[in-house]
Parts: sequence; structure tokens; C-alpha cells
Amino acid sequence: MELEQLYLKRQSTRKYSGEEVTDGQLEEICKLGALAPSAKNSQPWKMFAINGAKAKEFSACVQMFGANKWASNCPAFIAVELNRSKLEEKIAERFTFADFAGNDIGLLTAYITLAAENMGLQTCILGIRNEKEIADFLGEPEGTKFPLVIAVGHAEEGYPVREKDRKPFEEVFKLIK
Repeated sequence: MELEQLYLKRQSTRKYSGEEVTDGQLEEICKLGALAPSAKNSQPWKMFAINGAKAKEFSACVQMFGANKWASNCPAFIAVELNRSKLEEKIAERFTFADFAGNDIGLLTAYITLAAENMGLQTCILGIRNEKEIADFLGEPEGTKFPLVIAVGHAEEGYPVREKDRKPFEEVFKLIK
């Protein structure tokens, strides 16, 4: 797919058909996501693909406070674990206020969502989640951070691609020469 068309088509999808996502598709999406750049090539992430019947169980982890009720019908999820070293944390704290790992997780997420869209799958990035329940579900230690979960599936037939509502380009861009 042409890059601009990919950008225009990708959106948060909240209605999924019953069509399954294959394990191979999830693996390919994560392989492409892992190509995302990261500060000092630290790659401070681990990706967990949850598919099939386990995805139905997992959906409860992203439905806190009555949110994301639609997630029960989502056939797959990718949970992103923040997995940075203590050395990286100390360097970041000492020399800058930048959240390098947070930026890196954002880049990974963009790569994942665009890879999925390019394969004909739709996504929704979920910030509402219960990290303790996710850690328990995935068998990870308590206190493990999961900054984002990505829903993955095929949009329900007829689900509209919405026109992008963005600020005027002149408000978000300035060329300095």
C-alpha cells in the first residue's frame, strides 16, 4: 500500500468482525514492529501476542471502569511490556528529563499499527488497562509495566474509514531556514 494511503486509512477500530487473526499474522506484525528505532538501540520492550480464546479472557484486562466493552469481540491483542534496564533509567534521570523509553514504546506502537493496517488488519491502541491483571495473565512479575495494549482484528463489514480531523498544517509546522 502507498505510504500516504496507509496513513490515511489507519484509525482506531472499535468494531471487529468474527474473522480470526492468525498466529503467523501476529508474529509478522511484531517482527516488523521490532524494527522500530529506539534510543541507544535499547529496545525497551517485550511484545506478547494474545490470540483466540485467550484473547477473549484477556479482554477483561482492558475493560476497567466499564471502558472498552467492545474489546470482548476483539480476536487478538498485543500487550507491550516496558522492559528497560536500570542503567538506562539512571542515565535518563541524570542527564535529561526526556522519557526515552516512553518515546520508544510510542515508536514501536506506530510500527505495529501500520504493519497491521498494511496487512489488512485494523487496530486500536488502548491506554486503559489493568497492569496487575495483565502481569498475572501473562505470568510476569507483579509491578511489570504494560504502557499500552493494541487490539488487532478485522473491522466489522461496513465500518467506515473516517476522514482525518487534524489541525491545519500551518499550525503544526514551521520551516526555519
